[in-house]
Amino acid sequence: MNLLKPGKEPAEVSQTPKKRKKRRKWLIIPVILVALALILPRVLRSAAPGGTVEVGYSTASLTTRTITKSLSGSGTLQPANSYSVTTLVEGEILACNFEEGDVVEEDSILYEVDSSNASNNIEKAQISYSQSLRNYEKSIDQQYVRAQTAGEITSLAVMVGDEVKQGQSIGTVTDRSVMRIVVPFPADDAATFGVGQAAEVTLDSTFETLSGRVIAVSGSDIVGKGNMITRNVTIEVENPGGLTNTHTATAAVGGLVCADSGTFTYRAESSLSASSSGIVAAIHVGEGGIAAKDQIVLTLGGEDVEDMLRNAQEVMRNAEISMENTQDQMDQYTITSPISGTVIDRQYKAGDTVTSGRTLCTIYDLSYLEMTLNIDELDISSVSVGQSVRITCDAVKNKSYTGVVTKVSVVGTTSGGTTSYPATIRIDETDGLLPGMNVDAQIVVEEAWNAAVIPVAAVSRGNLVMVTESSPSAANAVEQEAPEGYVYVRVVTGISDDDYVQILSGLQDGDEIAYTAAVSGGAMDMMGMMGMGGMSMGGFGGMSGMPSGGFPGSGGMPSGMPSGGMPGGMGGNRGGGFM
Repeated sequence: MNLLKPGKEPAEVSQTPKKRKKRRKWLIIPVILVALALILPRVLRSAAPGGTVEVGYSTASLTTRTITKSLSGSGTLQPANSYSVTTLVEGEILACNFEEGDVVEEDSILYEVDSSNASNNIEKAQISYSQSLRNYEKSIDQQYVRAQTAGEITSLAVMVGDEVKQGQSIGTVTDRSVMRIVVPFPADDAATFGVGQAAEVTLDSTFETLSGRVIAVSGSDIVGKGNMITRNVTIEVENPGGLTNTHTATAAVGGLVCADSGTFTYRAESSLSASSSGIVAAIHVGEGGIAAKDQIVLTLGGEDVEDMLRNAQEVMRNAEISMENTQDQMDQYTITSPISGTVIDRQYKAGDTVTSGRTLCTIYDLSYLEMTLNIDELDISSVSVGQSVRITCDAVKNKSYTGVVTKVSVVGTTSGGTTSYPATIRIDETDGLLPGMNVDAQIVVEEAWNAAVIPVAAVSRGNLVMVTESSPSAANAVEQEAPEGYVYVRVVTGISDDDYVQILSGLQDGDEIAYTAAVSGGAMDMMGMMGMGGMSMGGFGGMSGMPSGGFPGSGGMPSGMPSGGMPGGMGGNRGGGFM
């Protein structure tokens, strides 16, 4: 609108005709709205169940086919297993008998590294372990007090619970079964005696004669009584039971008599002494008992003994571990393949010098390939181990592969408010595929062979399907208004794909199914006469106050009509109003 100052005539404005044209165009809108208010309810009623206007449908019948429900995604192929062979030792590589691309078996020798230095270390470790083992065994023995000779425990000065010190004498062991006597013989006579020669011993107290034998003849002359030159002869006799180390006797050998008497001694007598400090824990042979040589007479215990044993054991164990580690290190100079597979790359060859931690080569197990597919949280419940997977790869044209789900992780990854879970897929037939290739995967969630199916569009909400009144299943019609000549029946559905849905019950052979209704005839002709032919119902969404997708109170569009408006459209304006 032009604003004119008072007292002046309106100026000529060249745009006046255009503004008139615009006003005329806006005058058409009320006319259209009135026409739609009269026509549209009739159109909706004619398309709705029970309407009378002619309606066109696509038809179908129950057919049989294999139907598959699947989930799709993409990922990168990985080998079944891979291993980077590294060295934990250093030295010159003496042998390397493989090349890149070679197939190697598990535990086959890959490298041999010079191990001369390690051999010396092993010998040192073995010596150290042997020494610590002997010390440990000696420590174990120190808790026991043993009889150094066989005989009678003639004295024992301790009881259980007594404390003893290292080196303390705690008893005596005496061998009284055999007595010995040393007597002087004239040197000339003694020179004729031999060890083992028979002898007769006469007790001074009772003049009893005992048989014995010569066990030693001295080679040194000594001056005896009356300045006689003599030599000592040692004779051994069996103790009849009453001899002690206080008795004296004379002896004769081969009819030759000794020059003087001698005193008996016990053949063996030793002291019992503690090898370590401790408390007497047990007495195994008491006073008056007979002990064999090296027999345990008593056992020591207490903290001192326990500490000694524990320390010796720890020293031995440390030496043992050191030896084992050194031996293991020796094994590391021969490097073997950890898996069976193909050598992908080789970094070192014979003659090279390596240091610890270096990667020598890489091995792939290509017996099968794997990939990981990230499954959305809404679909993960449909995925399980053992499901079949169809694999395709852009790098391999006109060929598909079959995989299988081997693992479904319960640990998800959240990004942007959505959680996904990794599923591992294994592909055994891999001809043409290589690790690192990008592939597409389609997991078969459900599959039905020879299933009875109809088009997905034929099933409306509530699992209703419209069939002709002459169809066999029409006898099971539900109370739902339908166009003339048709009825609705309720079905039970199974799995579905983008085009078809499985029918488990509710339909049968011979049923004629109708779906995707379209408005036709006089209603659309009338709209066309009004200049509205082709206007999309979506166009009303752009009018002020008009809801997108239909008129309030219209109850929605007829069954089978596409969402957003009537088929064919009305004029071509889309969601932006009439302008």
